[in-house]
Amino acid sequence: SAERGSIEGLSKREGGGRLPAIAAISWEHLGAPDLRIHAKDVIVVPWRLGELSLRIRRIQAAREPADAPGVIRAGDLVIDTNRYDVYLAGRPVLLTFKEYELLKLLAGNPGRVYNREALLEQVWGYHYFGGTRTVDVHVRRLRSKIEDATHTFIDTVWNVGYRFHADQERHTGRAQAQPQA
Repeated sequence: SAERGSIEGLSKREGGGRLPAIAAISWEHLGAPDLRIHAKDVIVVPWRLGELSLRIRRIQAAREPADAPGVIRAGDLVIDTNRYDVYLAGRPVLLTFKEYELLKLLAGNPGRVYNREALLEQVWGYHYFGGTRTVDVHVRRLRSKIEDATHTFIDTVWNVGYRFHADQERHTGRAQAQPQA
């Protein structure tokens, strides 16, 4: 059948090709036994352009080498500084420009504690006249987009500021300031 020929062709192509395949199939052929083995993803016909685009970006993000220039990785979090893209567990995360810049700064310097004034200066610019609570609001919004029950990336260092850590395990509390030796 045409369906069987397509799967066999996909098998041959995938074995020797460099590009991953996304199989577009009908609902009645969704259970084809060999399909998942040979395709990186499956999309059901008729598909929407937005869904296809999302699946392509997800595969591209997964194929990025770990040491690619401009890519910051922390567990399931991927920040592509060349494309201004952020992915969590392969799914795109929509951030405002300031949220993105804040995340890029913190993730680019894991373990470093930034006080609110330093974050205001480096993310908002020296001439920003807002209060330091602007940082707290943006961190809260950023956390709501990249953190959940299984992912925690930004620690609050009480009475100091914030710190990014690449460990994606859920912490039981926020960090305390450690004295400098």
